[in-house]
Amino acid sequence: MQRFKLTIEYDGRPYAGWQSQINAPSVQQVLEEAFGNLENKDRVVVQGSGRTDAGVHALGQVAHVDLEREITARKLREAINHYLLAVPISVLEVEAVDSEFNARFSATKRHYLYRILNRRAPPTFNQGLVWHVKSPLDVEAMHEAAQLLVGEHDFTTFRYAHCQAKSPVKTMDYLSVERSGEEVHIKAGARSFLHHQIRSMTGSLKMVGAGRWNKDDLKAALEARDREALGHNAPPDGLYFCRVEFD
Repeated sequence: MQRFKLTIEYDGRPYAGWQSQINAPSVQQVLEEAFGNLENKDRVVVQGSGRTDAGVHALGQVAHVDLEREITARKLREAINHYLLAVPISVLEVEAVDSEFNARFSATKRHYLYRILNRRAPPTFNQGLVWHVKSPLDVEAMHEAAQLLVGEHDFTTFRYAHCQAKSPVKTMDYLSVERSGEEVHIKAGARSFLHHQIRSMTGSLKMVGAGRWNKDDLKAALEARDREALGHNAPPDGLYFCRVEFD
């Protein structure tokens, strides 16, 4: 049995998220069926480094898979992508690793990007790939407010009601907001995140950028430790799982 580390990108629009579900298509399910075809099995387990919600995309999701057949990493990448030609999922890199490697538990930091298209005209090519916000956003105010969320905090306010994490306390390593042409990019990095945490923080930072909140309002929402204090939950469209760091 050989374990392989996979780096994967995907368009999340057709899927109900990463995790396999009974009544909806998922990225994990598609990958497991593809590897099953390769191994002549019904399905081969693919373990991801993190779960993305319905409609959320990935530029560098990492997963691992155990295969019985002898195959090089290079040939495996070509073979599995052959089975994925009809879907918006691509395995970018494959690396043979030892059995101690675990895509989820060996990860030390996860990095995300949220894209806001900040212009009056709606998106054409990027429909479903960005959050379209028509009103002008004060990016400097958003970045300044975002720094209140950096460090260790109880993020209950920014946590989905059905989040399964044992604790709402997380440590945000960085949270930045910057403009790139017509887009506003929010970048976040931490060892792990709560369910909907980035989308919830993004929605509240958008309210700061639009002038509906100031940084004191954001601080009050954080300190409230109450989901009812949340400003807004951003849609999944603009969220990307960018990369994962390991020991």
